[in-house]
Amino acid sequence: MRKLGLILGIILISFSGIAQKTMSIEDAILGRGSYLYPHMMRGLYWQNDKQYISYKDKKVWLHSIDNKNETLLLDSVMISNALATAGKDYTILAPSGFESPNILTLKNKSSIATYDLRSNKINSFISIPSDAQFADYSKESQTVAYTKGQNLFISNKDGETQVTKETKDGVLCGQYVHRREFGITKGTFWSPSGKSLAFYRKDESMVKDYPLIDYMTRQAENKPIKYPMAGMTSHQVTIGVYNVESGKTAYLQTGTPDDHYLTNISWGPNEEFIYVMELNREQNHMHLNKYRVSDGGKVACLLEEKSDTYVEPQHPLVFSKKNPEQFLYWTRNDGFFHIYLYNTDGKLIKQLTKGDWEVTDLYGFDPSEKYVYFQATKHSPIDRNIYRVGVKNGKIEQIDGGDGVHRASFSPSFVNFIDTWSEDTVPGVIDLRESSGKLISTIDKADDTLADFDLGETKVFTIKAADGKTDLYARMILPNDFDPSKKYPAIIYVYGGPHAQMITNNWHSATRWWFYYMASKGYVMLTVDNRGSANRGQEFEDVIHRQLGIEETKDQMQGVKYLESLGYIDMDRIGVHGWSYGGFMTTNLMLRHPETFKVGVAGGPVVEWEMYEVMYGERYMDTPEENPEGYRESNMTKHINSINGKLMYIHGVQDDTVVLQHSMKFLRECIRQGKPIDYFAYPTHPHNVRGKDRVHLMNKVSQYFFDYL
Repeated sequence: MRKLGLILGIILISFSGIAQKTMSIEDAILGRGSYLYPHMMRGLYWQNDKQYISYKDKKVWLHSIDNKNETLLLDSVMISNALATAGKDYTILAPSGFESPNILTLKNKSSIATYDLRSNKINSFISIPSDAQFADYSKESQTVAYTKGQNLFISNKDGETQVTKETKDGVLCGQYVHRREFGITKGTFWSPSGKSLAFYRKDESMVKDYPLIDYMTRQAENKPIKYPMAGMTSHQVTIGVYNVESGKTAYLQTGTPDDHYLTNISWGPNEEFIYVMELNREQNHMHLNKYRVSDGGKVACLLEEKSDTYVEPQHPLVFSKKNPEQFLYWTRNDGFFHIYLYNTDGKLIKQLTKGDWEVTDLYGFDPSEKYVYFQATKHSPIDRNIYRVGVKNGKIEQIDGGDGVHRASFSPSFVNFIDTWSEDTVPGVIDLRESSGKLISTIDKADDTLADFDLGETKVFTIKAADGKTDLYARMILPNDFDPSKKYPAIIYVYGGPHAQMITNNWHSATRWWFYYMASKGYVMLTVDNRGSANRGQEFEDVIHRQLGIEETKDQMQGVKYLESLGYIDMDRIGVHGWSYGGFMTTNLMLRHPETFKVGVAGGPVVEWEMYEVMYGERYMDTPEENPEGYRESNMTKHINSINGKLMYIHGVQDDTVVLQHSMKFLRECIRQGKPIDYFAYPTHPHNVRGKDRVHLMNKVSQYFFDYL
């Protein structure tokens, strides 16, 4: 009997060893963000320095930092009863932070409420109109700002107030401007007390309509957008400041709104002044200007930055609370993003961080202002660690647990922080730490949702760039059941442009799971972060200036050389795939190196940079008039005669980022020259194909490689 049991055990162990799952295309695309996502605690907010809350199953839990006490703080029944008492209908509300230790803010798309934990009552309730957009809530004044149509409104306990009354076609208030460049993500900016609201006013009336066609109606409809292209007339922006109590608006006197950019709006702590970074059309000269809130008058230019290439302000000022005449300024003035301490008269007090690495997030001062806390690449370009720097002595200390990608949420007095992190082999961990870095407790660990899958081996390493000296990070995934004595096809996945980094030291090295799917089909998958990509400093990025696609392509070819050196790559079967800038790079590689690449799939590709939007395009290329040779060389239609392999273009028909015109002009030139090309369009989709349709997209991409590589 014991012998039979042993035999059965061996059979079961053997069976379990061969029963690992192979990743399907559905797992790779849909599972990545849902059923295979490594879930951890969410809705974490500090109540005070010793307690925090979490949100699960429509319940709010209160936790002590030693993780020994967990108390139900609020649930849907309690919220429902409180809403009924307040005369409001029940609605699902999720916590979004504390207004004070006993007042919790609850939100959803249609309402914002404050809940008093002592009395179990709703303190305030604001309904957000169904046609409202871009809601921005001030917890200090319990007022929400939003847009309806082209105008800006606010709403609080006293009801709704219309802030602007624009009727001119093409004018929008309270929305983002400059196509979300320069760190801009929204169009409204509450003062510290919530008594005033700064907002963008955008006039697009001078910008020609660009057609986007909706083919899903019975008769196709044109739904035009404003899309200023490089070298063309752009929209004009001004900044208004609305006083909630007086109902009056003063516009900042920023000069003629033509051809300059207004960004990184920062409120002074006493609300007497507001600060704006103003960038010229050429994007090589920035002024940090100070304005009076009362009448919008300009007080002074505090500092300037100039560059032979471009200046790219992305971060607002962080003011001292102890000394309102001082602020932290986060800039790339010395070639890397670092933190500087300035006086409001524009005098530099000191540079707080320095080195060949980048500050990637700024958390601010502790109350004593002994330290400034930040996230940075100091340890490695692919890691993100949490640090503090002594304001007086400049000493920098790492305060997280080690390697990986870490992000911090500090308690109100910066006594403790929540450290949420992952690493290549670690799906996710949430640690509680003292601000000195001492571990208090680990409050959650994610399960390895890919533990049951048979995945190809992932390797992260460096290769030399085409300049022979710069290290580039690369990631390679080998086929399942890899055998070095065999020959394998390889696919290079490429992005290659600014503001993106494909390889970081978080779970599975930021690998897209489609790579594992393709590895299971026998492909070696390679990605290289070439010069020009993000988080490596100004010089690293500047090599692409005025010549997009040239140096990036050279660096990607260094990846090809690495593949050739391995001995197990079939160099007659090299493919490439990328989207957006990666679609541009895919085309570059296919056309500039037809002897190397057999198959390419370019999604949402930029083809001619003079058809791309003005802010991004002119930053890296200047205008077509200033840089005709650069624009000509980067125009992919000029290189179509070299097409040799199989190339497929894919584009969303409603793409308002890289408009469909790019691929249409490429197709037309291919036809004119008698060059074969495959094409697939996704009606209803903008720049990215999302949802269930993305499975269709990636099946299409995969099958193209199966058929031809």
